[in-house]
Amino acid sequence: YPLGNFLGPTVIDRATPEMQCYSEEIFGPVLTCVRVDTLDQALALVNGNRYGNGASVFTRSGASARRFQAEVDVGQVGINVPIPVPLPMFSFTGNKASFLGDTNFYGRAGVGFYTQLKTITSHWRRQDAEDAVSGSSAKGSMHMPTHH
Repeated sequence: YPLGNFLGPTVIDRATPEMQCYSEEIFGPVLTCVRVDTLDQALALVNGNRYGNGASVFTRSGASARRFQAEVDVGQVGINVPIPVPLPMFSFTGNKASFLGDTNFYGRAGVGFYTQLKTITSHWRRQDAEDAVSGSSAKGSMHMPTHH
């Protein structure tokens, strides 16, 4: 295809765990929906998958949402949202076979990777600030401070 291969937004509803669209990760505008009858079935289904990029649950029960959030083994959890994709300020948190390497490229981990950190510890005496304001000290004091 000289102009490339493009896939428009796609929803695959009523998928089953035996289908390739469920057993393999699809990186594109694809939402795969698997329907189950109970929260236990949902947790078993998601946790049994070798990938752990993200999963969402749709519920009106706060208790069910909290349990899903705590027990599901994925990196990105959606509660009543179709795709739990984080904004760039959050880390990519895929789990299991959905994550390769040792660092994330988004969020704190990404900022840390591209940042040279510097630690600064300082102590200022009130007298130093007063001298600087009044102009009474033209030369800074360079000695180890002691407490009297």
